[in-house]
Amino acid sequence: MPRGRKLMPLTLNPQQQDQLKGVADSTAMPHGVVLRARMILACAEGLTNAAVARRVGASPQAVGKWRRRFLEAGIEGLHDELRPGRPRTYDDEKVATVIKHALEKKPEKATHWSLRVMGEAEGISKTTVHRWFSLFGLKPHLAKTFKLSTDPFFIEKVRDITGLYLNPPDHAIVLCVDEKSQIQALDRTQPKLPLNLGYVEGFTHDYVRHGTTTLFAALDVATGRVIAKCRKRHRHQDWLAFLNLIDKETPADLDIHLILDNYATHKHPKVKAWIAKRPRYHLHFTPTYASWLNQVERWFGLISQRAIKRESFRSVKELVTQIMEFTDQYNTTSKPFVWVATARSILDKVERLSTRINGTLH
Repeated sequence: MPRGRKLMPLTLNPQQQDQLKGVADSTAMPHGVVLRARMILACAEGLTNAAVARRVGASPQAVGKWRRRFLEAGIEGLHDELRPGRPRTYDDEKVATVIKHALEKKPEKATHWSLRVMGEAEGISKTTVHRWFSLFGLKPHLAKTFKLSTDPFFIEKVRDITGLYLNPPDHAIVLCVDEKSQIQALDRTQPKLPLNLGYVEGFTHDYVRHGTTTLFAALDVATGRVIAKCRKRHRHQDWLAFLNLIDKETPADLDIHLILDNYATHKHPKVKAWIAKRPRYHLHFTPTYASWLNQVERWFGLISQRAIKRESFRSVKELVTQIMEFTDQYNTTSKPFVWVATARSILDKVERLSTRINGTLH
């Protein structure tokens, strides 16, 4: 004879059937509610709690609980009951007021809100302010800089340069060229503290200057290889010397597309004359205030981080040696930077930034 408590019959009307099927097939509702709807649909087929549990991957006790809840309260009974606990200290209106103040006002004699200052102004704890700021993604303590290009041919230049990155011409080399000037040979006045367990490297804040050098570099977009040369200054004579080095280091039968900024040295009459005598060279100037379009700037960041900033140099010669040794080592394993931004995505971003700026003008 069957043992155990007799199951109460569970039947569904057409409306309940449709509602439960919609919940059971939902990918947006909480998983727990979806699972309970599947339990009830299986129970309505006349299956036992154990059989339903095997089908949906739950325990028989859970199936029995939600069967009873459905019989008592219908579909509404499948939702979790409110659990006991302390009521909310602040209502939505208070939250909205704090967020609005953070966005639209500034504290007296200060540039931005801190958690403590906002808490004191609103009469709440800084922990509560931190929770609300985190919830809405507010970071008043952070700021970033920007500069919109004023170049009248900004759109044309962006399309030109991104076209070279994403669809380079055949039988040609695309080189990103620039100079990093005033690199200082800094000699720390005291030995650095070495990296150790629980300690980061330490450097004295004062140093002795031993002179400067200028690094000229040309990054091959296709291979990532860098042609580099250090010069004492960055006059047009030095730029011409570097162009001659590029001419020597590149195959004579290929066109050369140079991506460079609008520095006056790059447009000197003697430089223009040098380019005019060599028709295989094609110049592509970045828009004003848009050096980020030049990939060699990323390489300048790498060499600064890895070979210059955390080193001590007793002379310019030591600095130049370090730069060239890093470049030679980099070229042995060089890989091209992956450029994914299209002209459309760049222009859309600039448009969004312009819209934000216009929204702050009154």
